[in-house]
Amino acid sequence: MNNKQGRLFGVSLGPGDPGLITRRAYALLQRGDAHWSYPVRRKNAESHALQIALQSGLSLPAEHTPLIFPMTHDTEILAGYWLQAAESVQARLNSGQDVLFLVEGDASTYSTFSHLARTLSALDDQARIEIVPGVPSFNAAAASFGMPLADTDETVAIIPAGYGIAMIERLLDDFDTLVLLKVKPLLDDILELLQRRSLLPYAAFIEKAGTEFERIELDVRALHGEKVNYLSLLLVKNPDRERGEVQRGCRKKSE
Repeated sequence: MNNKQGRLFGVSLGPGDPGLITRRAYALLQRGDAHWSYPVRRKNAESHALQIALQSGLSLPAEHTPLIFPMTHDTEILAGYWLQAAESVQARLNSGQDVLFLVEGDASTYSTFSHLARTLSALDDQARIEIVPGVPSFNAAAASFGMPLADTDETVAIIPAGYGIAMIERLLDDFDTLVLLKVKPLLDDILELLQRRSLLPYAAFIEKAGTEFERIELDVRALHGEKVNYLSLLLVKNPDRERGEVQRGCRKKSE
């Protein structure tokens, strides 16, 4: 491996509030010798991650590159764009320059960074990659609601709502809290499920968590028939779930 090869950083910026950027991430972004890259859905589109960084008072450096991560489920199209992004980053790293890839939320949680890092590693198994952790949207949402995600022995499931109503209903039987991400396509179906399960009073909705456009809805019934933003989620508590026995303490050593 070239000792002068740069390092790729997945710089987590939190869901939108620049005050949630960690000191580690902010210090990296203040460096004058690193190259910024950030995801966009298409050419010339805005980057939510970039806007979070700029709203913190940082200035866009002269060297920066938008990388396209399109909104599609076509695996061949996605793989092509991931490869283009990885090759662009690899060229910078091979020149000895560090690359800071800006990530909304947390880079290890349903992030475009995982696709970039995996593709880069396939191109170069010696590539140096580091994740700078951040605040995920569901943690920011729980804080805005004043709702604990889990207490004592409670369990939590975090899933994209696109897995479907049948999966969500099964998880309601096994978990005390469900975090349902990207609820836009199935919102009405989810609300109907929650109504049938008498869980509407225990659900809360948030859109664009942590941004100046944040919207909270505690009476989720009002959302029925409404088109919500892609950056939206539901937290659902299931207070009457039947729990199994929990083993406490340490297991005794056999003689």
